[in-house]
Amino acid sequence: MFGDEIQKNNMIKRFITLGLLFLVTVSHAQLKGVTETGDEIVLYKNGTWEYAIDSLNTIAQILKNDKPFAKDKASTFLVKSGKTNVGIWLDPKEWTFSKGDPNSPSEFKFGQKNKDKDIYGMLITEKTAIPVESLIDIAIDNASKAAPDIRLIEREYRMVNGLEIVMMKMGGTIQGIKFIYYGYYYSNAKGAYQFLTYTSEQLFKEYETDMEMLLNGFTEYE
Repeated sequence: MFGDEIQKNNMIKRFITLGLLFLVTVSHAQLKGVTETGDEIVLYKNGTWEYAIDSLNTIAQILKNDKPFAKDKASTFLVKSGKTNVGIWLDPKEWTFSKGDPNSPSEFKFGQKNKDKDIYGMLITEKTAIPVESLIDIAIDNASKAAPDIRLIEREYRMVNGLEIVMMKMGGTIQGIKFIYYGYYYSNAKGAYQFLTYTSEQLFKEYETDMEMLLNGFTEYE
């Protein structure tokens, strides 16, 4: 029993480390190349690319999910950012939260009250307004620095509590652990926001509904 508890604590520490490693800042080095058909492309450090001519990038546009997303009825407690006008509605019976460490870029950290669920989250708030498309590019670059095998699983626009956000799922390996990040990315006149949940790849399908329920609590407030 005692050994199991030590193993559990070690797993929590490793997942917290994953979250911090994921936020490493990366420069945006670019190279140019040419496709087999002669079209010029821009190559990014994270292994992705796009056409140098904007009109050709229409095929790579982010699709929009027409389904509306809203906070759950059980999410009755609003965690308010101290920096800007965004907050997170959560179910206080299911989730805990705490302020991020002074040296951490995350304003809040989130965890499950049920300690058997290895789900974690963080809210990163920046007062500098960044176009959301640029924000997700930065997120991918950051992830590729921490996890060289990072892969984009899914990405789309969503309407969440009346706000247009980008949903993105990514997977990769850090310190030998295969993980999945499921996050919302949003920008307004007051800043830019990354609201991320994460767990191991092995447990993602089991916890995906719980993670989305927390993510759908993202909102603006007066």
